[in-house]
Amino acid sequence: MRRKQTGFWLFILPALFAFVLVVLVPAVKGFYYSFTDWNGIGKNAVFVGISNYGKLLSDSRFWNSFLFTFVFALCSVICINAVGFGLAVLVTNKIKGANLARTVFFMPNLIGGIVLGYIWQTLLNGLLSKWGQPLLALSAKNGFIGMLIVLTWQLAGYMMIIYIAQLESIPESYLEAAKIDGATAFQTFLKIKLPLVAPAFTIGLFLSISDSFKMFDQNLSLTAGGPANSTEMIALNIYNTAFKESKLGQAQAKAVVFLIVVVVISVTQLILSKRKEVEM
Repeated sequence: MRRKQTGFWLFILPALFAFVLVVLVPAVKGFYYSFTDWNGIGKNAVFVGISNYGKLLSDSRFWNSFLFTFVFALCSVICINAVGFGLAVLVTNKIKGANLARTVFFMPNLIGGIVLGYIWQTLLNGLLSKWGQPLLALSAKNGFIGMLIVLTWQLAGYMMIIYIAQLESIPESYLEAAKIDGATAFQTFLKIKLPLVAPAFTIGLFLSISDSFKMFDQNLSLTAGGPANSTEMIALNIYNTAFKESKLGQAQAKAVVFLIVVVVISVTQLILSKRKEVEM
């Protein structure tokens, strides 16, 4: 028993040390800096209390970014999971080339966000320009749709893998019983497959909500928040506040508020989704 415990701690301590060093310590320091006027350069950070949080109430640019991010996350979560689930149903129907299709659909997830953003920026602005102007820069609507396409294209394949795993874990006896009872393919899908895939929806929704709210790379490379900051998401707004305006204290206050909002939404989604799950 002691040897097993020793081996367990030998394996877990490096990862635990890295987690504390890279995640917990910066998080605690960041929370402290949200109560200061630190500019990110000087060593001394003057404590200013909750004034940074008070400034957020009148920061219209931040709240516009917040609203834009919320609407974008809502749309992207629906699109990502709908496309991912549709692809999973397609490649689990024993069609020719299903394994190749799985690989092709998953590949966009392997491309980095910055690279992916610039590729699609070139594609959309180069091939779909209007009146000689870049398409994405014409309006917030164009930027919104462009980012939605890119994020859905990138993450749908990853969600597909999650849904495939759940679909293939459904006992064959359930499907055979439905067939014997005379259920059509659509009835089998609606009454058996869909309810039993609920645990995968819980995971898929949680991951896509997190990724949609935290999107930064694609936002920076596709639109950079333009035109006139109309497509600036919260992560990019925090970045600009910290590194362009040199207001690290205010940026940290925004990050703390952002973290709380994402945690509340994610936990609420998990609780509601868990209630809909059906055990096999």
